[in-house]
Amino acid sequence: MNVSRPYSPRITTAAVATAAALGLLTLSACSSSDAAGKAADGRTKVIASFYPLEFLAKEIGGDHVSVTNLTKPGVEPHDLELTPKQTGSLSDAGAIVYLKGLQPAVDAAIKQSGNKHVADAASLTDLEEHGTEVDGHHHSTGDNHSHSESEAGKDPHIWLDPVKYAEVAKGVNKTLAEADPEHRADFQKNTDALVKKLDVLNTKFADGLKNRASDTFITTHAAFGYLAERYGLTEEAISGLDPESEPSAARMKDLHQLAKDHHVSTVFFETIANPATARTLAKDLGVGTDVLDPLEGITDKSKGDDYFAVMESNLAALQKALGTK
Repeated sequence: MNVSRPYSPRITTAAVATAAALGLLTLSACSSSDAAGKAADGRTKVIASFYPLEFLAKEIGGDHVSVTNLTKPGVEPHDLELTPKQTGSLSDAGAIVYLKGLQPAVDAAIKQSGNKHVADAASLTDLEEHGTEVDGHHHSTGDNHSHSESEAGKDPHIWLDPVKYAEVAKGVNKTLAEADPEHRADFQKNTDALVKKLDVLNTKFADGLKNRASDTFITTHAAFGYLAERYGLTEEAISGLDPESEPSAARMKDLHQLAKDHHVSTVFFETIANPATARTLAKDLGVGTDVLDPLEGITDKSKGDDYFAVMESNLAALQKALGTK
């Protein structure tokens, strides 16, 4: 016992010093990776709330980012509930890209995360209200329609308008550059290329929908308000607020009359939402059905494997339905 006493203070001091050193090393490692928002391979970790914003992050960030989508393919974005792991990942991300008002669970988690590099798509372009409410149901009356999950009644589906989507892209570029200034020039170059492609897409829609027999199209839910407004069309939604909700009898009666008055040849349904009501309406009207994809996610049912391919498919479907020449 007596022999060991002289050495015990030195052992304790050494142990404390070693533990402190290890602690500093651990802290340093954390601050150089997770706390700095970097993945193990050095890329900036970016979290996107759903597909359209994941696409922007990947296109703009290129090889310098590692992008995670909170919404899995095939999941309705509006109904997303986050896991504890997903919620925790927001604090460690180098940057976050989301659309406030579309996914309440995401909004709350981002607010709690304290992350400083956040791009809110809803603040990067002007949101508008589309439509009015009749017998308890929002639906189009000529200018289209709003969405139940959007903030203050504003329509969140800005990505379906190539012009507005390009405005959002420029804002995402700014956030990524702030999060990873070392690659600012590459982000700008990628953004410029993406905006050019969106300009071309806008021109294709404008030219492709000029000479048409009808202006009116019927969809499952009112996701295409901005697109319709951009190209002088009128969207009429079956369910309106929610792609899974049942329309009122009055609404179905209205749609029957609208279809006759505006020579509607097609009722559009979506890849994610249940097509039953759309198919029933089409059968009652004696018209065809087709897919008009709101691009809230890419699945094996999507008519294309990315944003541009699906938008080209949407254009072709609208041209056929509206009788373009």
